[in-house]
Amino acid sequence: MKELVTLKSASEIATMRRAGAVVAEMLARCSAAVRPGITTGELDAIGAAVIREHGATSSFLGYYGYPATICTSVNDEIVHGIPGRRKLHEGDIVGIDVGAIVDGWHADAAVTVPVGKVKPEAARLIRVTEEALRRGIAAARPGNRLGDIGTAVQAFAEQNGYSVVRNYVGHGIGRAMHEPPQVPNYGTGGQGRPISVGLCIAIEPMLNAGGAETRVESDGWTVRTADGSLSAHFEHTLAVTDAGPVVLTAAAAAAAERPAPARKPARPAARRAAAARR
Repeated sequence: MKELVTLKSASEIATMRRAGAVVAEMLARCSAAVRPGITTGELDAIGAAVIREHGATSSFLGYYGYPATICTSVNDEIVHGIPGRRKLHEGDIVGIDVGAIVDGWHADAAVTVPVGKVKPEAARLIRVTEEALRRGIAAARPGNRLGDIGTAVQAFAEQNGYSVVRNYVGHGIGRAMHEPPQVPNYGTGGQGRPISVGLCIAIEPMLNAGGAETRVESDGWTVRTADGSLSAHFEHTLAVTDAGPVVLTAAAAAAAERPAPARKPARPAARRAAAARR
């Protein structure tokens, strides 16, 4: 059976941008709080506070029974780590994955953050994974195909010596957090579903310093590298437009959605001085 892929209208994308602004703020505030000694549960509380402040809903909490607002994946954990009492330590890296719903529309994004000073190999893995995401986004243009996204990510990852996780991929997004089509981080250019205006997808490279194989912990959620190697994860939600891809979960989205601070009325003396300068 062929997947039913829905293309979003400009007004629907505008609502997803509002959800994206909440996601961007969640990532910014959680990332800023990362330091040695903080627990992953405390990061989850920060994400939950942002959700409440904006009157949004978490995409993750309760999703197939998931018990938290965000995912926190540390070191060899790839995705879906459950926040709790675990303390972060100097030299760790932590993937922070968040999602929000505004007026029934989802946005989803992730970053990987160093904890204090990390080893050069960990910092390099983070840099390469973030750049792989940037290259995947750049390939999401009308007239291209999903394989062009996958090959952009895979080629850059492998030329830098990293493996691409294949058991977990990007996805369509909109009224549901996970919609068709799947968006693999590997593939062959020129193949796969055509990329059309109105397509909204989440691209999310997961790169491992070792092999691509994975294993799931006994909690049923946390995914680790099978060989214990470090893993990094970055993600953005984007909309495809005539002009190319527009990222809906960038930090700029959060700034654009914040109301401008109200201006205080000028005092009479200040008004007179301003008039005299005219």
